Amino acid sequence: MEKKDKIIESILWSIALPGFSQILNGQLLKGFAFIGLEILINVMANFNEAIRLSFIGNIEGAVSQANYQWLMFYPCLYFFAMWDAFRDAGGGKNSFSYLPFASSALLVTVGIMYSAETRVFGIFLGTVWFPMLCVIPGLVLGFSLKKILTLIQG
Repeated sequence: MEKKDKIIESILWSIALPGFSQILNGQLLKGFAFIGLEILINVMANFNEAIRLSFIGNIEGAVSQANYQWLMFYPCLYFFAMWDAFRDAGGGKNSFSYLPFASSALLVTVGIMYSAETRVFGIFLGTVWFPMLCVIPGLVLGFSLKKILTLIQG
């Protein structure tokens, strides 16, 4: 398998469930640790129910079901597991390659904080959809910072 294919495969498995990519790469302890943490945070945050309710259009119900004290841990674990999978698959060799992952984790966490109150073009997106939308500015910020810092570094 080519390096680029391995990197894409690792990120996609990590998106499916943090820890899957680490198991795929033979890092069983780390993989099962990520899976265990993901399940713990997911259950304590009542996130699966919030996801289910969001998918069926009950955004207010999703917001009321979410335990924000636990849910705010989710983006950092999720994006760190993706970064780890990306790096272990051979990516992340360039300076500041971590920035799109870290800035996305930051902005999705902030998105969670504001998700119960924020409307986008008058539409209430709630606990699932609004933080997911925050990935876009997170990636833009991360790739922009990476480019600027790489230019400064010379």
